[in-house]
Amino acid sequence: MEKDLIGRGVLCGAIAGLLSFVFSRVFAEPYVQKAIDYEAGRDAAQALLDKSAGLPAESDLFTRTVQADVGMGVGMIAFGIGMGALFALVYAVCLGRVGRLRPRPLALLVAAAGFLGLYLVPFLRYPANPPAVGLADTIRQRTGMYLVMVLSSVALLALAVWLGQRLRARFGNWNASLLAGAAFVVAIGTVMALLPSFGQPATGRFAATASETPLPLTDANGAISYPGFPADVLFYFRLYSVAGQLLLWSAIGLLFAPMADRLLGQAAGAANRSGAAAAQA
Repeated sequence: MEKDLIGRGVLCGAIAGLLSFVFSRVFAEPYVQKAIDYEAGRDAAQALLDKSAGLPAESDLFTRTVQADVGMGVGMIAFGIGMGALFALVYAVCLGRVGRLRPRPLALLVAAAGFLGLYLVPFLRYPANPPAVGLADTIRQRTGMYLVMVLSSVALLALAVWLGQRLRARFGNWNASLLAGAAFVVAIGTVMALLPSFGQPATGRFAATASETPLPLTDANGAISYPGFPADVLFYFRLYSVAGQLLLWSAIGLLFAPMADRLLGQAAGAANRSGAAAAQA
């Protein structure tokens, strides 16, 4: 049974990854290109300023290239397959252990938990950045802290589910869910407060700022030679990043739900027929 569920999860994840790729290619990719164009223009302006000041050319942002459509598509489908397999594994563990939920509602709840724990909550602390946003010097620290945020989110979400199950007998399902949710918010909020922000302290044009978003580039007289990173590009990139992940997890849950319902129904029917045949014998 578990292998059948995981196989269906992999299929749903592949389809969801393809849908997410199409969405990102249409909506998010234009803003990625705008960010790359901004970076190229800023680097050119910085080079001119350095040359006029008699300084050697220097680039403090790591070089980025546009990924090919095939590479991006394969990567997102592979990611969807991995998330689909993980989703199905968690679904199989939760089946029959989190109350009397039917297969379809359980699939939607597991998908919602996956989106919340693996993406949305970590995103609130360390949101996705387009090209040109973020210092190369901090990429290792940012990656490490993001991983800590993901692990903390998943662990605390699992503990919240466990707590809700323990409190259900005493407070009822609704109140237990509210108490467990409040405990999760307090715990994850504490983790967010303890984790560091990036951008302060920093050097150069990022000095004394609370983020690594490029500020306006100025010359020796303080005149703006190149504008800061466009706020609308940053906003829409992050918006479509969240939307793409929401589409991925929604597709996994909605596709998997009827498959699991049918599979589990067939298994229950076969078990009933086997039991009836044994009783007749």
